Formats: sequence, structure tokens, C-alpha cells
Amino acid sequence: MKIEHLAIWVSDLELTKAFYEKYFNATAGEKYHNPNKNFSSYFLSFESGCRLELMQKPNIPSATKDENHQHLGIIHFAVSVGSKTGVDLLTQTLQNDGFEVIGQPRTTGDGYYESVVLDPEGNMIEITV
Repeated sequence: MKIEHLAIWVSDLELTKAFYEKYFNATAGEKYHNPNKNFSSYFLSFESGCRLELMQKPNIPSATKDENHQHLGIIHFAVSVGSKTGVDLLTQTLQNDGFEVIGQPRTTGDGYYESVVLDPEGNMIEITV
């Protein structure tokens, strides 16, 4: 078995799609829109074959997060960039472009080399080797 895709509700579908295309080399499929449900989405595909679904619908409430960006449920996903240098470069690029880095590149206690950044919707992404 494998996880086929993860889905994220977003408030700004186009901005979030552009973020993942620009910084994570995602390829977006055609936009899906259901006018009866006022629902729109994109499936983003990554080179590894995994997919991320971005979904937008009015009146979806925002997640309640504390100052440490913690809450019950899925809290982050990790993207492997292949090397420590890749982690450092992408983290610096995102920081330079104004995205919040909440964990600078480091080796964690369990041996991962990673950083943690927030996407435009405040979702945590671990950037790892």
C-alpha cells in the first residue's frame, strides 16, 4: 500500500498552486470546478509520483493553531530534496522570498537533516534530504 494523495483546504487556490509549482516543482493538472457545490480543486503531481490535492470552497473554517503551529490532525508533510545542500538552498530561497521559516536547517535527534517552512496557507512543510 501507499498513500495516493493528501488534500488540503486552502483559501487562495491559485496562490497556493503557484507556490508548489515554483518551489517544489509540482505539476498541476486541470482545474476542477463543480458549480453546484461551489468547489474547485487542483491535483498537483510530483516527480516521485505522489500527489497533493488543493481544494477551495467558501465557508470552510480556518484551522485553529497555537503559536507553535500545533493542532490535532495532520500537522506537516515532508518533501525530500535529495541533499543537505538542497535543503539549505530551498530554505534560504523561501526565506528570501518572504515565507516563514519556523525551523532552520539542522540535524534532528532522530537523524533527519531538515528545515520547516510554512506555505502561503500556514501549512508546515519539512524540507529534508
